[in-house]
Amino acid sequence: MPQFFHRRWSTLSRLVFYGAPLYLAALAWMAAASFTSPFAVGTNIAVDQPIPFSHEHHAGRLKIDCRYCHETVEQAAFAGMPSTEVCLHCHTEVWTGHQAVKPILASRDTQVPLAWRRVHDLPDFACFDHSIHVQTGVGCVTCHGRVDQMPQVWKTETMTMQWCLECHRAPQGRLRPREEVFSMTWRAPTDPAELAELAETLQLEDVPESSVELQTALVELYDIQSYTSCSNCHQ
Repeated sequence: MPQFFHRRWSTLSRLVFYGAPLYLAALAWMAAASFTSPFAVGTNIAVDQPIPFSHEHHAGRLKIDCRYCHETVEQAAFAGMPSTEVCLHCHTEVWTGHQAVKPILASRDTQVPLAWRRVHDLPDFACFDHSIHVQTGVGCVTCHGRVDQMPQVWKTETMTMQWCLECHRAPQGRLRPREEVFSMTWRAPTDPAELAELAETLQLEDVPESSVELQTALVELYDIQSYTSCSNCHQ
């Protein structure tokens, strides 16, 4: 019986048989990567605001505490945004004629609030409470990055569910004393003398011998639970 298919069709069929799974896997990987790409999640993209407010200048050079503008961060779910009156506490005295301050003065004169644009804008179905995280020793820089070095603020973290769950499952390495939550430069001490001093300040029963043990002690001190149930964030 004559051969119906040419021999090269056998080679082609093998390529399809073995290559198709690899091709589909590559497509799946590309699709997954696209959902977490900087473009998709909005990281490293500076957001324009109604006034050219520089965190690098205010929080960095002037060392203004985060809580001066974000007044409710310790008591409420929403950290709060600076009102026109907060801005005018300083700008009725300094830079009063500068172009950058004119929108603030216009807001005062028209009684129309400043329309700040959210940089970290979680979906409505995700419930996030700033006060809980602040009270359990999660530093601002952990989620927001070094805003004291940003002329315009941008997202440094993806804020995806997977990113949040990684911290909820293993908060060690992301914690600090409550007194250092708003510090942009705090680092866990490694020197035994500094660890002993910090343990005394925190009134820990045992002095941690390393920064790893310090993190474990902070988890116990602040009674941090590993909340990963859907209902914790999707209420």
